[in-house]
Amino acid sequence: MSWRWKATIGIIILLVLSPFYYGYVLKGLTSAWQWVRNVDNPNYRTYKSFNIRIPINYKIHGIDVSSYQGTVHWEKVKSMQEDSVNISFAFIKATEGLQLIDPFFKRNWREGPKNGITCGAYHFFRPEKSGKLQAAFFLKNIKTKTGDLPLTVDIEVLDGVPPEKMREELTIFLKQVEAKTKVKPIIYTGLKFYRDNISGYFDDYHLWIAHYVEPTPTIDHTHWKFWQHSDRAKVNGISRPVDFDVFNGDSLAFQKLLIK
Repeated sequence: MSWRWKATIGIIILLVLSPFYYGYVLKGLTSAWQWVRNVDNPNYRTYKSFNIRIPINYKIHGIDVSSYQGTVHWEKVKSMQEDSVNISFAFIKATEGLQLIDPFFKRNWREGPKNGITCGAYHFFRPEKSGKLQAAFFLKNIKTKTGDLPLTVDIEVLDGVPPEKMREELTIFLKQVEAKTKVKPIIYTGLKFYRDNISGYFDDYHLWIAHYVEPTPTIDHTHWKFWQHSDRAKVNGISRPVDFDVFNGDSLAFQKLLIK
């Protein structure tokens, strides 16, 4: 065997054994898989900078954050853009149950709007606790202003209580928040939880639905206003994965939803 053949074989062996080779192959396979997924799901497009596929039929995009995301650098969130996708709204966790205040809420509630993000606060509802007391606790820690998103209740667990009891306490919570703010709250929940426990009971409230599989949530479009379609987005200024949302409507409908 000539020295040229030996040299060629040696180079091939080095390439195959090199971690850079496997990284190149893995990157190629990942790109190919994303392309296949996009072909299979024409309602989505992959946005490399956000590291997720985003449904293409929506123009207003946002995120939701809690202490899980740590310190959010909102100026970087606001400036991030790929083609026509940029973040214009955010739901921010404020409270949970009767005692828990999200440690990052005050900072997020201040810095998000300061950097041009339309924000709304949400309460994580605990069905085994009094809906009246939870509403009072939530309202005590929130001060809304003109241009904010309506206050929101996150209901996604039963905590061991019957669905009927959950709905009873949730109804009390919703009515008390509306009486205080003069604005109907938004209900956040997962699609399965909605179908199993909520469908048909709160039809006069706007919904924010979490579902990561179907191209669109399969419920009446007249009710759902926001769709959390991913929990793995990469966003500048946030060190951990973040939920990504879209608004079901145009800019005029979005403005009409805001607190006056």
